[in-house]
Amino acid sequence: MLLADMTWPNVGKLDRDTPVLIPVAALEQHGHHMPVFTDSMLLGEISRRAHATLQDSILMTPLMWLGNSHHHMDFPGTLSAEPRVYLDVLLGLMQNMIDHGFRRIVLLNGHGGNDVPGRQATFEMRQRHRERHDLLLLFATYWDLASPQTKHPELVQDSMGHACEWETSMVLRLKPETVINHTEVETVAHGNPFLPAHRAWIMPDRSAPGHVGDAAAATAEKGELLFECFAEGVTGLLRRVVAWDGQSWEG
Repeated sequence: MLLADMTWPNVGKLDRDTPVLIPVAALEQHGHHMPVFTDSMLLGEISRRAHATLQDSILMTPLMWLGNSHHHMDFPGTLSAEPRVYLDVLLGLMQNMIDHGFRRIVLLNGHGGNDVPGRQATFEMRQRHRERHDLLLLFATYWDLASPQTKHPELVQDSMGHACEWETSMVLRLKPETVINHTEVETVAHGNPFLPAHRAWIMPDRSAPGHVGDAAAATAEKGELLFECFAEGVTGLLRRVVAWDGQSWEG
């Protein structure tokens, strides 16, 4: 069910154990070869596919395209919410649905910069409603829900980058006219020599052109494989949310 297409009386008739899926992404630079709307386009397609499978079992909100992207602000075209503003927006969205009586809320993420505030938002919301044990509040990033490289050895990368083989492949599958000369893009390696410590960074620290990964290896065929794999991962998580017994710790 798509929230945007429903009247408020019809929303009011829904079982409040219906999972609410809130896709959250970004609008930010993606190197010299990819459009700034990449994250939102990709998450939109993955969410669409998952919804098509589970449309009678979940309620999906419109995708929120504004994300926490301050680490990309050196590159023109990036639009970003201040980090604490973004956290409060996520809290507000969850609280809205809780106020309407819904008990199972999933923030589905399509941008790495949303990860920390997204987890913090679900953590804070649980503290706000600490007396309730019927709430299921989840934050999940779509590429953490599947391991496409284990199924498809033709993939060069073994993890998500930024404007990388994986993202470029999916945009080639979805909207190829927006990808510019990706086969000429030089590889920028992943890596953090200070692991397991987390180093604070902005994108120019890692990549002057604004990408990380091997975009030259991207193909539309790989993009379809990735879409299928990630949509399957999201669908699997949502099935677990539907099946939750409403009170236990275990899913």
